[in-house]
Amino acid sequence: MLFYEPLFLFIFFPTFYLIYLLGEQRARMRLFVILGASILFYVWSEPLFVPIVLASAVLDHLLGRRIAKVPQGSGQARLLLTIGILANLGILFHYKYTRFLIENLNDVLHGLAAQPLTVPSIILPIGVSFIVFEKITYLVDIHRRVSHPAETFSKYLLFVFFFPKLLAGPIIKYHELDTQLAALPAARWDDISAGFVRFMLGVVKKVIIADTVGLGADRIFAADPHLIGFSEAWFGVVLFTFQIYFDFSGYSDMAIGLARMLGFRLPENFNMPYLSCSMTEFWRRWHISLATWIRDYLYIPLGGNRVTVARRYMNLWICFLASGLWHGAAWPYVVWGAYNGLFLVLDKLFLLRALDRMPRIVANLFTFFVVVVGWTIFRAKTLDQAGAFFAAMAQPGLVGRAAGQFVTHDVTAGLIAAAVICALPRMPGFERLRRAAFATPLRTTAIQTAIALLFVLAVGKAVADPFKPFLYFRF
Repeated sequence: MLFYEPLFLFIFFPTFYLIYLLGEQRARMRLFVILGASILFYVWSEPLFVPIVLASAVLDHLLGRRIAKVPQGSGQARLLLTIGILANLGILFHYKYTRFLIENLNDVLHGLAAQPLTVPSIILPIGVSFIVFEKITYLVDIHRRVSHPAETFSKYLLFVFFFPKLLAGPIIKYHELDTQLAALPAARWDDISAGFVRFMLGVVKKVIIADTVGLGADRIFAADPHLIGFSEAWFGVVLFTFQIYFDFSGYSDMAIGLARMLGFRLPENFNMPYLSCSMTEFWRRWHISLATWIRDYLYIPLGGNRVTVARRYMNLWICFLASGLWHGAAWPYVVWGAYNGLFLVLDKLFLLRALDRMPRIVANLFTFFVVVVGWTIFRAKTLDQAGAFFAAMAQPGLVGRAAGQFVTHDVTAGLIAAAVICALPRMPGFERLRRAAFATPLRTTAIQTAIALLFVLAVGKAVADPFKPFLYFRF
């Protein structure tokens, strides 16, 4: 169920929200209304996966209560935590990596002229990576004494199934939500108003911009790469660069907006990442919840900054190799993670100092170039396709045999709009202009009205166009 499709907008959410508002004065009723709606929302998309999540949630709840009762750092606490982490990672490994492992093992067996293994048919549940990572934070936060176990099993289930962030994040750490779960805040009028505007903005970003530029990117990456020329290759990669940003940040806006309408505050997931002046800064601005999760639950346990410099760099590279693998069970994701890890290490070694001495616009353009090259690997279905794109991108005089057939007026307009929106905050006087735009209630209302009109246009487009799921649903 997509946030911007008619079923959600006109049936599911209005019905749920009416019931929620009627019971808003009773915290216990709010809990069960939101929990029931969240489970129903996920059952609609992944009915077969729900019993597995419920069973693992029971284990988490029991382990969490036990971990809280034993001495911190004791052998028993570490054992219980290890059991919980392995149980959750086992779910992720089974659904996401079993086929990948067997397929690569079969390649080895083929080389040895041995009998290949049967590749099982396993469907990847939507949002499994986000769910597993969040469930792990619950156990680790209790073990670290950062937070207490959930007061009741139903409150823990609400953390797991909370539908605004369920399918594609942001990845919520338990300690970021435990106080709100304990208090179950009621929505105020300013929450409802601000949340709905944020939700509408997310729909506009996804449907009008991401889906439009995505049409061109999909056409180019679906073509025979040997027919692609220099301009088509770069055009396709730049289109995808803006598609993935507006698609994923659009979902995050919808999730944050819906949660705000229910009285919850979710952390931001993006902060103008294409204005970054280094890859280190980029990963502080892009998919913030994943980057901080990797830092808190992988990099720090590996030693963080307490180890030798060489070990620190290796740990940093390992973390982003794992980030690539988290995004998908395919070699392009692994290489993309290694590529990002390499540039983060280069930042530490010398690149960050060099970029700091450059004019910010030059450092920004260099970083954007590095990001775009990385997205080429990320978007390619195979390493061979990525290699073919790089070959075309490195030959300015190469004219493709399919030149011009991928470029349409709507895609070009979408690309221009996306580029302007991303670059505008870099322009001189932008902050003064932004403050002036919201300086009076009348101006604020005018901007919100414009967003509402674009929202109506986006919903109409979504109804008319073919089904286009969020890109991060596949992760």
